[in-house]
Amino acid sequence: MKQHKAKAQWNGSLKEGSGEFETGRGNVKTGYSFASRFGDDTKATSPEELIGAAHAGCFSMFLSALIDKKDLKADYVRTEANVTLGETDGAPTIQKIELTTEAKVPDLQNDVFQQLVKEAKENCPVSKALGAVPEITVNATLNE
Repeated sequence: MKQHKAKAQWNGSLKEGSGEFETGRGNVKTGYSFASRFGDDTKATSPEELIGAAHAGCFSMFLSALIDKKDLKADYVRTEANVTLGETDGAPTIQKIELTTEAKVPDLQNDVFQQLVKEAKENCPVSKALGAVPEITVNATLNE
């Protein structure tokens, strides 16, 4: 079983403090803050952006694997995630994740592509891990 690690440290108070994320391999190391999560600080990231990146990456790979199983090869699968952080019962909550994906796959029919998209949404490991998110949608386009 493959394990993946990451770490985070927070320094100071909630609103004035700051923190840093780092992946286990050290490939990603970035700061985050109260303002980057709940305000308009664009210099730092947020846990929600990292969740979006993980979901988009996992979904794209899973969809590509499903395409491979049809004995086809994707030229590309590109996915963008929009993670909505709101409030539920007075607590911050991820309320919605919208995935927008586009792919170019020679010889793949759109109806089959849409079925594979649905299967990827339901079965990629990150989608499964995010099962508590009330709404996850996918808008998928197959390019010619």
